[in-house]
Amino acid sequence: MTKILDLPPGLPAAGTRTESDAMGEIEVPADRYWGAQTQRSLLHFSIGDDRMPKAVYHAYGHVKRAAAIVNGRAGRLEEWMAALIARVSEEVIAGELDEHFPLFVWQTGSGTQSNMNVNEVIGNRAIQLVGGELGSKTPIHPNDHVNKAQSSNDTFPTAMHIASVRALHERLLPSVELLCAAIEAKAAAWQDVVKIGRTHLQDAVPLTVGQQWNGYAHQLRGAIAQVTVSAEGLYELAAGGTAVGTGLNAPPDFGEQIAAEIAASTGYPFRTAPDKFAALAGLDAMVAASAGVRALAVVLMKLANDIRWLASGPRAGLAELRLPANEPGSSIMPGKVNPTQCEAMVMVCIQVLANDSAVAAAGAQGTFELNTMRPIVIADFLHSTTILADACRTFREYCVVGIELNTRQIDAYVGRSLMLVTALAPAIGYDRASEIAHKADREDTTLREAAIESGYISAEDFDRIVDPRGMV
Repeated sequence: MTKILDLPPGLPAAGTRTESDAMGEIEVPADRYWGAQTQRSLLHFSIGDDRMPKAVYHAYGHVKRAAAIVNGRAGRLEEWMAALIARVSEEVIAGELDEHFPLFVWQTGSGTQSNMNVNEVIGNRAIQLVGGELGSKTPIHPNDHVNKAQSSNDTFPTAMHIASVRALHERLLPSVELLCAAIEAKAAAWQDVVKIGRTHLQDAVPLTVGQQWNGYAHQLRGAIAQVTVSAEGLYELAAGGTAVGTGLNAPPDFGEQIAAEIAASTGYPFRTAPDKFAALAGLDAMVAASAGVRALAVVLMKLANDIRWLASGPRAGLAELRLPANEPGSSIMPGKVNPTQCEAMVMVCIQVLANDSAVAAAGAQGTFELNTMRPIVIADFLHSTTILADACRTFREYCVVGIELNTRQIDAYVGRSLMLVTALAPAIGYDRASEIAHKADREDTTLREAAIESGYISAEDFDRIVDPRGMV
């Protein structure tokens, strides 16, 4: 039995150490766990500032832990070795080794460098815990042991799905649920406040503010359901397909067993993909999930735009809503307050739409047995879920919760509305009702005055028929 040392994560070392791979030797920072392949990736793919999201590595921890357990159970790894790899994988899951995952998004399209980054970090951390020499690959080898029965081609898409499911269910959807609840609370409070409706940006018949906001809430509930359904394919995992989907170098039922372990450790109903060839060659589940997030962004953009237009003013706009004054709105115009949370939400939604376009384009790039556009897909998907979740939180906290009604303005719009004439049509006919509306508009009088002057209806009947509350 190999003795495992009780050492916290970290390498109190300076300078460099020599690591090696099939290409030869290379110097790496001595205070980092990564090895030669990670270092080469840092040199060859130093493109921009976009780093592979840490959520991918946390997900990879679940993959490596599950693989070690399954390999150990089958006797393909010694018991102590499997337990040690699983232990270090748990440190990866917990984010305790985050500083050792530095790679850029822009790398090989299979995610091989990120997979090897994980393998090297787990391997060297395990070597440290048995008192070995870092970089020696003894007694834990990054390929032979940490990556046993695996390929980047099946583990990277597996990590993608795990990270995506967690991002949706632990971050995005809870944030949207809270926003939806805040909107429903406003709808309930304003259920009986009659306002004028608008279609084609023109005055329409009345409704209540509550009805309008219930519409927003229902749209959001629908979008939540669509995100949930669109993400169902993410529960299918490619692990077990190895290089091209045949499962070469993996034991029978490895895919089923590793999926079961991942399901147990994450609490989500992951299962092995029924066809590993499709799982490796395509990105269909990610494309579908991204489309669901895009649909949510479309609803949120409509909501944010409606609110900022309804709050336009305060003297020369619609001014039906009063938004919280969170910060000065202008560096030159004193006292100006702007709908900043609405603007931020719209910009976030625009970015989500752009990210989804990239995901769809990448999904169409699958060639033969492997789609090699995976890093951009997971980076953009996680970017979308992160910024949309955060935007829903700030929009709720700093906008929706504090919105107030300008009832004086709302009542004035209802009182001067020409489209209340719609209620007269059944009594006097469409053409006569239209004549009254045009007369009131042309002469800048109230609808009541124009109707009575027309002689088509009495004041008593007008007051009985044209009742805004009875029209909602």
